[in-house]
Amino acid sequence: MKTRIKIYEDLKAVVKFFSKQLKFDKFVNKTGRKLAVAINEVIALSLFKQANSIATKKSIYQMFKNNLNCSYKTLVTSMNRWAILASAIIVLLMKMNRNNQHLIKHIDSTDISVCLFKNANAHKTMKGLAQFGRNSKGTFFGLKLHIVTDLKRKLLSLKFTAGNVDDREVVLELTEEIIGFLIADAGYIKEKLQKQYYEEGKRIMIAKPRKNMKKIMTEFEQKLYDTRMLIELNFRNLKMFYGLITSLPRSIDGYLSNYIYSLLAYQIA
Repeated sequence: MKTRIKIYEDLKAVVKFFSKQLKFDKFVNKTGRKLAVAINEVIALSLFKQANSIATKKSIYQMFKNNLNCSYKTLVTSMNRWAILASAIIVLLMKMNRNNQHLIKHIDSTDISVCLFKNANAHKTMKGLAQFGRNSKGTFFGLKLHIVTDLKRKLLSLKFTAGNVDDREVVLELTEEIIGFLIADAGYIKEKLQKQYYEEGKRIMIAKPRKNMKKIMTEFEQKLYDTRMLIELNFRNLKMFYGLITSLPRSIDGYLSNYIYSLLAYQIA
């Protein structure tokens, strides 16, 4: 079983690899005071937090404070600051995945509550970004995460929106570089959208008909649709094991950095 330090060092090695590819060193001032914590270390600590379902940054600071030459406040600021570079790694990974994408793709969204529903009207931190939305469980206050993955569950594209955005509105934006079969649930049914997505000999969108529709699926389409549950595993893992859902941050940057590090940890941890 890997020790805490070994897991952290492994994550730091992965981050170092991508930092060289993306030239993170250009964000470090060549003169003046050095960073209290190096960029690679900050991102690795953030990934360690998400990969181990550690709820707070305070807990991470307590675990590693003997190895850190900074205050808790500095660490939190650094984690939020360098989340933008973590997102650059995600973009690179998705580009690599699209270059080797499986013929079968899935598209779906999941709710990201930013607080308990009973606290929604009093919630201020994400008020400008979060909205009330509905899902199969009822009404929530927060965002939506829209993703496209392939049959191997590799992440190909993603987008965050307010909770009240229609899933169909983001399909074309998410699938600009997607080819093959795009499998979706009944929430994506829209004849105009399917026609816009379609390219003969290149790609087609298959959405399961609603129960009140006369259209039925062919046996081949049903077999393709049966693979759609794989995308749900991505959402389940992100929420259960990588801390995607949180109500603890006290700033927008804190919320967004949590989502970014959660997604990146899921991809590389």
